[in-house]
Amino acid sequence: MNDPTWGIVSTIKAPAKDILTFAAHHLDLGAHRVIVYLDDANPQAFAALKAHSKCRVIECDDGYWKRRKGRPEKHQARQTANATRCYRRGPGVDWLAHIDVDEFLWPQSPLPGQLAMLDDDVISARVRPVEALAPDPDHPGTSAQTWFKSFARLQKPRRAQTAAIYPTYGEFLNGGFLSHVAGKIFVRTGIEKLSLRIHNAFVQGEMDDNAAELTGTLLCHMHAPSWEEFRAAYAFRLERGSYRSELKPVPTADGAGVNMNALFSMIETEGGEPALRAFYDEVCTANSALRERLMDHNLLQGLTLDLDDKRARHFPEHA
Repeated sequence: MNDPTWGIVSTIKAPAKDILTFAAHHLDLGAHRVIVYLDDANPQAFAALKAHSKCRVIECDDGYWKRRKGRPEKHQARQTANATRCYRRGPGVDWLAHIDVDEFLWPQSPLPGQLAMLDDDVISARVRPVEALAPDPDHPGTSAQTWFKSFARLQKPRRAQTAAIYPTYGEFLNGGFLSHVAGKIFVRTGIEKLSLRIHNAFVQGEMDDNAAELTGTLLCHMHAPSWEEFRAAYAFRLERGSYRSELKPVPTADGAGVNMNALFSMIETEGGEPALRAFYDEVCTANSALRERLMDHNLLQGLTLDLDDKRARHFPEHA
């Protein structure tokens, strides 16, 4: 029996370089298909992806959404609509992962082998995230390695570790992460009436709550890899993205947690921009003190992604 094939689908609004870097990384891993829905016109990325034999690219222009009965206002709804459409039309792979342009799969062994080991009744398999840290400010530019933090799977040790690792803000954080801890899923293709959401699969309207754990693969999330990138995305994320007000609060033992929107509002109210920068420096920067605390709990990994080299290999005209 042949090893299963896999691919990724993503709805993206980003510079061409970022889109092609994302595609190149996964092609380099052996993706059989990279399917990109362009959420905004991007002629450079469109041409490069269209020319690659393993890529599929779809422009989500006015005509595209008119044929879909209208463009959803929220980008999350556009993402899930496109991912579900891709799945139901047949992506040409045995397993499909729906991930974002700032997320990079990192398998510790070949993905086909990991997917082949899943039981035949498994519908979806979850990949857990690690979140990128900004480079050590005392040693900038000295390493091609990116530091990533992770978190304990169980809530009780996670809360204790988070409080110890992040002394000022730990009580307000879920594992020290700014973004999701749920991870993303691979979904077995060919299942009738399956639809995709950001973090889960649904079959006939019922969520698959028995997702397997793909423990041999990480999801490297470059959510806030520098202060500049964090600050540039901050307002959008507060209003419509991963820090928006309607998201659930951080789980706490007493049930009185706050969500990221409330936390950032509190930080800015008390200290403005300097306080926001102090938060970022403590929680998101690979200074020696944070690295030491993460290592004490076995929650630090240094990975060399070589993203520029991969883009040069697969899209040499955009090196």
